[in-house]
Amino acid sequence: MASPLSNAPVLLLAMAFAFAGSLMAASAGNFYSDFDITWGDGRGKILNNGQLLTLSLDKASGSGFQSKNEYLLGKIDMQLKLVRGNSAGTVTAYYLSSKGSTWDEIDFEFLGNVSGQPYTLHTNVFAQGKGNKEQQFHLWFDPTADFHTYSILWNAQRIIFSVDGTPIREFKNAESLGVPFPKNQPMRIYSSLWNADDWATQGGRVKTDWSNAPFTASYRNFNANACVKSSGASSCDPKSSWLMEELDETNQNKLKWVQENYMIYNYCSDTQRFPQGLPPECQLS
Repeated sequence: MASPLSNAPVLLLAMAFAFAGSLMAASAGNFYSDFDITWGDGRGKILNNGQLLTLSLDKASGSGFQSKNEYLLGKIDMQLKLVRGNSAGTVTAYYLSSKGSTWDEIDFEFLGNVSGQPYTLHTNVFAQGKGNKEQQFHLWFDPTADFHTYSILWNAQRIIFSVDGTPIREFKNAESLGVPFPKNQPMRIYSSLWNADDWATQGGRVKTDWSNAPFTASYRNFNANACVKSSGASSCDPKSSWLMEELDETNQNKLKWVQENYMIYNYCSDTQRFPQGLPPECQLS
């Protein structure tokens, strides 16, 4: 899947090493060393010697965690098992984000549903504080029955969202068209489980049934093959395949299959929302 690094444009490599001298490569660890539970008053737990993390939601509060490290470009994998049963009104968010008023962000959000109805997988990309680039999907399996791997490939040319190694979305760098692209701001990994029954399920018409609480989502097998902002550390390995990774023909066909069969919303097709014309990056998709 990776293009030969020897053919990489010098400019793009320079982007990838914007924080050279303050970056180091990161890889798998455990939740004790890689993450902090940031809110929830005990509803977030690290278990099994750091190999499992759970977040819970009840009527009083949800919970969340964030990575200790900040990442600038990389390939991030996490296995999630979502809230089982009637999860209507709940949202499990898993995303990368920087800070400040012109933040960058790469989102997976899982919108719960009533028993027997599919979760909605919501994706979005923010650059310099501006998002509105939503694509939504149903999944071809039950994401509550077992763990599945949700991945973000993030390099200077593209962002690829994948599920169990199958690409579901590619967001290409369209800076040549005047569209900001997130490539300069380090981002932490965040996740939270919270109540959003004012909008999450069928536009807020279906509310959270608290008799099913506590609701729990589980996480395991985190892996970051990425650059980490860390004072005094060396830069990333220039041979890292993800720096120039792109979709080969096989994965382009998989992406097409998902989008033809499981996509339920694409902002690049929403002419009612954009009556003056679709956003310029849509011509690249």
